[in-house]
Amino acid sequence: MPMDQAELSTDEVLRRDIPWETYMTTKLITGTGLQLLRRYDKKPENYKAQLLDEDGPAYIRVFVSILRDIFKEETVEYVLALIDEMLSANPKRAKLFHDKSIADVDAYEPFLRLLWKGNWFIQEKSCKILSLIVSERPKSRDGAIANGASKSKKEITTINDVLKGLVEWLCTQLRKPSHPSRGIPTAINCLATLLKEPLVRSSFVQADGVKLLIPLISPASTQQSMQLLYETCLCIWLLSYYEPAIEYLATSRCLPRLIDVVKGSTKEKVVRVVILTLKNLLHKGTFGAQMVDLGLPQLVQNLKAQAWSDEDLLEALNQLEEGLKDNIKKLSSFDKYKQEVLLGHLDWSPMHKDPIFWRDNITNFEEHDFQILRVLITILDTSTDPRTLAVACYDLSQFIQYHPAGRVIVTDLKAKERVMKLMNHENAEVTKNALLCIQRLFLGAKYASFLQA
Repeated sequence: MPMDQAELSTDEVLRRDIPWETYMTTKLITGTGLQLLRRYDKKPENYKAQLLDEDGPAYIRVFVSILRDIFKEETVEYVLALIDEMLSANPKRAKLFHDKSIADVDAYEPFLRLLWKGNWFIQEKSCKILSLIVSERPKSRDGAIANGASKSKKEITTINDVLKGLVEWLCTQLRKPSHPSRGIPTAINCLATLLKEPLVRSSFVQADGVKLLIPLISPASTQQSMQLLYETCLCIWLLSYYEPAIEYLATSRCLPRLIDVVKGSTKEKVVRVVILTLKNLLHKGTFGAQMVDLGLPQLVQNLKAQAWSDEDLLEALNQLEEGLKDNIKKLSSFDKYKQEVLLGHLDWSPMHKDPIFWRDNITNFEEHDFQILRVLITILDTSTDPRTLAVACYDLSQFIQYHPAGRVIVTDLKAKERVMKLMNHENAEVTKNALLCIQRLFLGAKYASFLQA
């Protein structure tokens, strides 16, 4: 796509002169349409505002008919720029598209088509305009009202068609943006408005859209990236009310990323939307346990000590703090241990060296074909953190000691070779615990062969 078209601004486009009379001669616009355009085009903003107040729906009819019937790129861009200018001055004017006097006009169709057909200027403006028109539609009981039209002889684009079409285009932008720097921010900006719609939430989840948001949750440095981060977190917050989306969020790296954003952000609106999201997720699945392990209770206390002006944020922090306290009480010691292992960050919390913990929970390690033990052994290969490696070696030696078949199981799972490698580790804490683990493995093997002899 030529960059000059991509970088067009509304003001530049509106400096063009469009030959409206030629279009009337070729019957592409009506006499009435031409009169309205002459009255409106190139006039001061306050005069245009007066015309829209007096006869808004008539101008919408003309604009939509041009986008429907005329395919010349310069003219399409010009009319989109006129509509964009009109809605930027007052977004509530999007209601004009739903006026009963133009119920026979399929106001959605041209914009939906232009999302896929045009250059970036056309795509971006069509998306923005369509999102505003959708947001300002009159809500009907069945939720499927089409541009104010009840029934028409010709098929009119329904709101469901529009929402699905928009979601498809937005997901495409997140996967492969049409514009290198504006594709993703435009898509996120529209999603932050549209995800209030139940149908958009379900279509977005079905289109596998949730995972496209996760990489965008990262601490921001510039004003531009701060706005993108805020709108991304707003999307996650809206999705945190929708059960199927929560299932997707649970299997992603969403939680650690949200917590990193709170740690690294001083912008109150960003902190607020993330804290409200965490409050929604707290009692869902294993989120509460993960929050405890990621150190959220301490972070919430630190945040409470700061001077926030937003009452919603302060209330949400109090609720989150209470909820986390309840969660800590409910979590059994093995649940906490499991969370620690699954997150891959081990530390010398009291349970690792507590004989009662190992005696009481040793059979729990057999769950799901020794899943936790297997993860523990994988950590020996994948972790670069010396503390984590040391604790993993120590826990394996504890398993060998407390489980009746500990040595056999650990040997079968090929842990011995991995622990042996760590005996040459540069960190003394790692080598000490690797040695302890190997001693327990070999001591058992020699002792067993001595008995058999």
